[in-house]
Amino acid sequence: MPTVCLPYEFPTPLRTERLVVRTMTPDDLDDIHAYQSRSDVCRYLPFEPRTREEVAQKLAKFAAATWLRGDGDYWQLAVERQESPGRVIGDVFFTIRSADDAGAEIGWTLHPDFTGRGYMTEAAGAILGLAFAQLGLHRVCARIDPRNDASAALCTRLGMRREAHFVEDLWFKGAWGDTAIYAILASEWS
Repeated sequence: MPTVCLPYEFPTPLRTERLVVRTMTPDDLDDIHAYQSRSDVCRYLPFEPRTREEVAQKLAKFAAATWLRGDGDYWQLAVERQESPGRVIGDVFFTIRSADDAGAEIGWTLHPDFTGRGYMTEAAGAILGLAFAQLGLHRVCARIDPRNDASAALCTRLGMRREAHFVEDLWFKGAWGDTAIYAILASEWS
């Protein structure tokens, strides 16, 4: 039986070569609203563009979500560049899907002004490293809209393989939508 190191508190801040990945705070409201209010950003996300009030409500929950104790617990983490402290450029979502099966899920969102520079590859890679080295997880997956070429490319850069394509498996923004599943095992993470 797998042994997952839970409970586990996010070690904020987590620093990479160019980034700081940390828990969110209410002070992040303006930066997060700047991209979560955009229809182009929300096109493939499970929510419509959010109002400032909606982002504030979510931030209160996200700021309190610092511990992973079991199935369904999550982190919604702010990503900022080290050269611009305090300015959030995106976020990484991470949740325990099954502690018994040592499985988790990862997701991400990035402000369009910062795409194409490898920031999310770096941030998501840091979380995958933590998932395997510190939490002792066996498998991490990403569930994405298969039309989202940027996220599919990011999965590939992270070493994830495409495992499934479910056709019209969910009602998504007024129509049936597909889901693509990408995943990586601890033994495949370098």
